[in-house]
Amino acid sequence: MSDAIVSARGIRKSFQVGDRKLEVLHGVSLEVGRGELVGVMGASGAGKSTLIQILGLLEQPTEGEVTFQGQSAWKVSVAERAALRNSGIGFVFQFYHLLPELTAVENVVLPAMIGSSMGAWRAARRENLQRAEETLARFGLKDRLKHRPAQLSGGERQRVAIARALFLDPPLLIADEPTGNLDSATGEKVLELLLTEREERGLSMLLVTHDERLAARCQRVVTMDDGKIQGDVRTAARAAAR
Repeated sequence: MSDAIVSARGIRKSFQVGDRKLEVLHGVSLEVGRGELVGVMGASGAGKSTLIQILGLLEQPTEGEVTFQGQSAWKVSVAERAALRNSGIGFVFQFYHLLPELTAVENVVLPAMIGSSMGAWRAARRENLQRAEETLARFGLKDRLKHRPAQLSGGERQRVAIARALFLDPPLLIADEPTGNLDSATGEKVLELLLTEREERGLSMLLVTHDERLAARCQRVVTMDDGKIQGDVRTAARAAAR
């Protein structure tokens, strides 16, 4: 794939647990193209979460190389990699990971706060807050702007998390079981919102899921087992997108 947004080559990952070395990934290679929707499936313990943490520049591989937008992610400084991750990758997790002391709006603008100097944040604060409010209103949360996570339902929290992930318009979105903590009806609504936003923005997306119906909506499905990729299949959704 010549136009990859993120690429992993020969990725190995191991952890030291006491006197035992635990091998999690065994020479995994994967590319995600620009605008491509890739599903990642596999049983618990297959290595899915470790792989997307590495692709999301959250975890350093023991061996192998990761490039993001053509740039080697582990040959730059820690600060450069953090800036690359903050502006280039949006994350949506199963358990939301919202800061409990912040309101919905404040959680959404966090990426802009983190990625700006104090002076730059102050200069753009009003504009950023307004944009966050507009996004949350579009997501059906107009009356929840000042609510903290504990005052929101699971579906509302996940919509806030999606708004936060999209706030800086990153080219890559990584979603790890984004509906896994929701009931089926709420999960379906959140999924539709997520996929609609991805399509309208032309984002690349890695979607970890156990749901085969959800995976069927992806353009490619990668299947993992025992720390290796055992299958990489283009789906009917890919053909329909052409």
